[in-house]
Amino acid sequence: MALILEKENKSLQLEDIGRKMMIAARTAPKGKGKDTLEIILLTGAEIDKLANELHKMGDASNTDFYHRDANNLSNSDAILIIGTEITTLGLNEICQLCGFDNCTEKEKFPNTPCVFNTADLNIAIGSAVSIAADHRVDNRIMFSVGKAALKRNIFSRDIKIAFGIPISANSKSPYFDRK
Repeated sequence: MALILEKENKSLQLEDIGRKMMIAARTAPKGKGKDTLEIILLTGAEIDKLANELHKMGDASNTDFYHRDANNLSNSDAILIIGTEITTLGLNEICQLCGFDNCTEKEKFPNTPCVFNTADLNIAIGSAVSIAADHRVDNRIMFSVGKAALKRNIFSRDIKIAFGIPISANSKSPYFDRK
């Protein structure tokens, strides 16, 4: 019989749960079936790199919560990053939810998201965190972590909006009751 230490098991299990979160995000419904998402799981030294980027952002903008969130990453075994491209779905006059008359007009403003891009991103995030909840691991959706991922250029696609979801399994959640 082998001895399985909690610390070793925790890292392996959290990586596995992160992988399951990736699948949940991938299979979440997408507007018109068009895939605009990229999903990445970070572990080990990649977490440290992302935390360092957040610290740099905090220093550059004199923003304390970037430092707080960077410190939260230090207590995480895995971080799921989900991002979306900004691209129209070609619904034109049928939709107009972005405020433009049609997709051609919206495309003149390439940094304005199609509402389906952000809706699909949010549905994918919800699916991912439901897996974390099902496995009773602590998690928090963080826009700051997504911004740091964008600054680090970790995506292979032209991702414009991203969120990060660090996960942890400690005696107390590092993501709540924060200073």
